[in-house]
Amino acid sequence: MGVAAGAGPVPEHLDPGAEVTRRRAPLVALVPALALIAAAAGAKDTNVIVSRRASADFALTADPGAAPWKGVAGVVADHDRFGAVVPGHRTEIRSRWTPQNLYLLFICPYEELYLHPDPSPTTETNKLWDWDVAEAFIGADFSHIKQYKEFQVSPQAEWVDLAIDRGTEPPSHDVAWNSGYEVKARVDRDRHVWYGAMRIPMQAIGVPAKPGAEARINLYRCQGPPDHRKYINWQTVKNETFHTPEAFGRLRLRN
Repeated sequence: MGVAAGAGPVPEHLDPGAEVTRRRAPLVALVPALALIAAAAGAKDTNVIVSRRASADFALTADPGAAPWKGVAGVVADHDRFGAVVPGHRTEIRSRWTPQNLYLLFICPYEELYLHPDPSPTTETNKLWDWDVAEAFIGADFSHIKQYKEFQVSPQAEWVDLAIDRGTEPPSHDVAWNSGYEVKARVDRDRHVWYGAMRIPMQAIGVPAKPGAEARINLYRCQGPPDHRKYINWQTVKNETFHTPEAFGRLRLRN
């Protein structure tokens, strides 16, 4: 790795000052290499959302200041589908997990809400994506990346979950599939931020519930009325549709 070990033994007649300089040279040579390694590691982690283990399942809350969410580091989604920054919509997503459930919290600044006029938080709302939503697409099968699950939550705590298979013709978006997940939401109109939380059963997504386990994931928002609709993603899809599994990042479970 560029270590100057080839300097060989120091001749007996070399003065002590020269010896010190020669022994330091390998350390100096290592600095650029170590910097490159650190930079590469940082770049690699930009496609990973780390989910931290909770000591036990907790009452689902969309309050980022609540004990289960406070101090949890998340990831940021603030670009559109083609990589341009969406000003004023810097979305933070946090995650926790237990052996039974995966938890997600979306913190969603907005300019203007676009809400379903007849919300139902107790029944599934098909085509919820036509209104303001936060979304998670999660797939545990790394051999069949076009098969994954879709979960949505609205500012009014509406929900819809689907089993997706983009490998069929036509693609299958099965809204009849039911994961048994739960959602919570609230809107802070003074601060122009809405919050959405999900509790997804691990068995519904097929992720092994153990530290180090990984799944494929991407995170999104649809926000605002049709005349200035905003589409925000965590991992840039570079496509008109969010349904681009080749662009998914990684969900990684950690203690």
